[in-house]
Amino acid sequence: MTKRKDIGNTGEHIAECFLKTKGFVILGKNYNKKWGEIDIIASKDGVVHFVEVKTISRETGNESIYRPEENMYKKKIERLHRAIYSYLAEFNVTHDWQLDLVTVTLFIKDKKAECALIENVL
Repeated sequence: MTKRKDIGNTGEHIAECFLKTKGFVILGKNYNKKWGEIDIIASKDGVVHFVEVKTISRETGNESIYRPEENMYKKKIERLHRAIYSYLAEFNVTHDWQLDLVTVTLFIKDKKAECALIENVL
């Protein structure tokens, strides 16, 4: 497995734990279609949340200011949208839903992480 993939997997695990502390119930992970993947599917207050996780790593906190959410390109959102509609149809979901983003910044040297939830990115 590549270092990039390891960082992504670590970020998804941290994001899952983060969402649980915020009262979300995890319904599924890594829903994959050839046109897109949904990292985490969760529920809270009767709303289904499709969660994209973006992770970056830093050796220290002094590196260049680069935010994980800057990786949410228009094409990525379009692919997520298609995957979401596939999930809704496949599982006959009629609840309200939204696309959220969890950003994870890993501070390697300090062995810490920071998370943020950005709701309704569509």
